[in-house]
Amino acid sequence: MGIETEYGLFSSSPADRRGLDPDELARKLFRPVVEKYSSSNIFTHNSSRLYLDVGSHPEVATAECDSLTQLLNHERAGDLVVDELARATEDELVASGEASAVYLFKNNVDSAGNSYGCHENYLVSRHLVLKELSTALLPFFITRQLICGAGRIKPTAGQSPAQFVLSQRADQVWEGISSATTRSRPIINTRDEPHGDSSRFRRMHVIVGDSNMAEPTFALKVGSALLMLEMLEAGFDVPSFAIAEPIAQMRAIAGDQTGQTPLTLADGSTIPAIEVQRQLASAAARWLDERPDAGTPNSEMRRVVDLWGRTVTAVETQDFSQVDQEIDWVIKKKLLDSFRAKLDCDWSHPKLAQVDLTYHDIRSGRGLYSVLSRRGLVRRWTTDEAIAAAREQAPATTRAALRGKFLTAARQTGANVTVDWTKLKVNRPEPRVEQFLDPFVADDARLQPLLDYMQENQGH
Repeated sequence: MGIETEYGLFSSSPADRRGLDPDELARKLFRPVVEKYSSSNIFTHNSSRLYLDVGSHPEVATAECDSLTQLLNHERAGDLVVDELARATEDELVASGEASAVYLFKNNVDSAGNSYGCHENYLVSRHLVLKELSTALLPFFITRQLICGAGRIKPTAGQSPAQFVLSQRADQVWEGISSATTRSRPIINTRDEPHGDSSRFRRMHVIVGDSNMAEPTFALKVGSALLMLEMLEAGFDVPSFAIAEPIAQMRAIAGDQTGQTPLTLADGSTIPAIEVQRQLASAAARWLDERPDAGTPNSEMRRVVDLWGRTVTAVETQDFSQVDQEIDWVIKKKLLDSFRAKLDCDWSHPKLAQVDLTYHDIRSGRGLYSVLSRRGLVRRWTTDEAIAAAREQAPATTRAALRGKFLTAARQTGANVTVDWTKLKVNRPEPRVEQFLDPFVADDARLQPLLDYMQENQGH
């Protein structure tokens, strides 16, 4: 599994200076990368991909991970990578008098309504029919925002007043299942791009999820999806909800923090949206009694199911005191409600929009999430030490370990290399290339000859 995170990018400017547009700022941000690698699309030494995406958005795609906390550590390491670029750019801009600060926001919608994504990638077996699997997962994904949405103030539109909604992405997707990504933004993308042995694997690409700041929310988002996939692949008894009009219903759910929005099923009956999550969480709890203790440990999955159940109960009872340090939208709304009380205002007040955005500033000590964390007002799932280690090291238990060793050797020898998700190539003096199609293999004898070849030709 892996996560792709796009970041919003902005710089402040002195009053007497012209501000930088996003393209200019993005070019400055990636200048050190381009100068070093002659490209704005690279693999870093921890095996993640760093690149400049469409719309001048920095993006990090984590290396292949095979357990939940490993993935969380590498996703958070991506924040450190792009923040390092932002700090260097900030120093350059301050020295030249062009600007005073560079901001990177891990959210999904800017002030103009433009959306950028957080995409989840799950490896599934080729024998599964992805369209059928996706259809079975749609009720889970359209109601998942109740338990792991990032929350957002939705601005006034026409006659509709500003309001707080659960999800940043709910208004930004247009289809349930599609092979397109940018044209229609589906909940689940079915484009066949496995980044592995296509006779064995497929990649399920989920586009609907929010970027999360709170570590427990991220763990719940990914962990619950993993459990759903495991149950469906194993043929476990999972409640089934054939739904009609998933997009319209998803948007209605986003505006109702009670979770009581009736979900209309294909047979015309209805069920409260939160009840879908209640039944699926109960199935996951039963699955843990049978689940093989592999990949993400069962002990960790029990933490996921515990948080899943507590969050469902919080929504059902509207008593959020048991999750108000763990779930993003609950943390944010609690913060915003305190400002609303002080300002005696509705959701349209510009101060609230500022608080909403600043929650997602990834700069330690500046972003509001970071401030809350330092004050002990949000709970952790991992540690700063584990995240720092992931910044420097590829996952040791997947194919990413091979790529990490290859990139380390290339850096040490000065070798000219080309890397993608499956191929490792030494370009000079004569091309040598190997393809590694199994993402679960972390040790492969074919790697050593490539490393030896780089060493033998060092300086050539």
